[in-house]
Amino acid sequence: MSDVWTNTILSVVIVSLVSLIGVLFLSIKMKKLNRILHVLVSFATGALFGDVFLHLMPEIAEKGFAINTSLFILSGLLMFFVIEKFVQWHHCHHPGHQQHKEKPLATMNLVGDGLHNLIDGMIIAGSYLLSFEIGLATTLAVLLHEIPQEIGDFAVLLYSGYSKSKALLFNFLSAITSVVGAILVLALAGTEQFTFLIPFTVGGFIYIAGADLLPELHKEKYSFRTAFTQLIAMVAGITVMYGLLFVG
Repeated sequence: MSDVWTNTILSVVIVSLVSLIGVLFLSIKMKKLNRILHVLVSFATGALFGDVFLHLMPEIAEKGFAINTSLFILSGLLMFFVIEKFVQWHHCHHPGHQQHKEKPLATMNLVGDGLHNLIDGMIIAGSYLLSFEIGLATTLAVLLHEIPQEIGDFAVLLYSGYSKSKALLFNFLSAITSVVGAILVLALAGTEQFTFLIPFTVGGFIYIAGADLLPELHKEKYSFRTAFTQLIAMVAGITVMYGLLFVG
């Protein structure tokens, strides 16, 4: 059990530190940043789908697939939909107000991101309670989709009038809620209380990959080179998840 605690806390701390990644991109021109991001998003999409269909779904199948499992998957999908809507509540600006810096936008973003990260921490802890391999795969999947998300969150805070240092600080504070979520699950211990977490994760990951990341890839101006790069990056993400089947 001590190994589970060590692996979980180390994983959620690493995931939380990703919130500081925004500072690395401050000096990169937007055109170059967009090229980097679309490859990262493609890779994250493949990793999320890979984790769902190569790690999490087989784990669920071993324990038996019942109607409750389907309901938990749907709950995960709906929960992440609600979180996203909550975060985006103030993202739509009325014509003529594009330059208005809204503090509510930053607040909504931080609260929604904090809730999202809390759930991520619970998911990572629940995965390590099942096995090291599933925990590692889920941590990597969370980490990969957090990178483009945290860059976007950092940009939102800057837009809202925060200084660079303040944006980094508040982004990090919202990220460490994942540690709280992980400790909550581990403190209550046992997988029996958290049998909903894995199917819930499946629903959440399918929503993030299918409703958030894939549409972002379709926004890229079409060219054969772009489409091929995206495909290769997605396959690479799936391949990494397949490789993790042989870890542990």
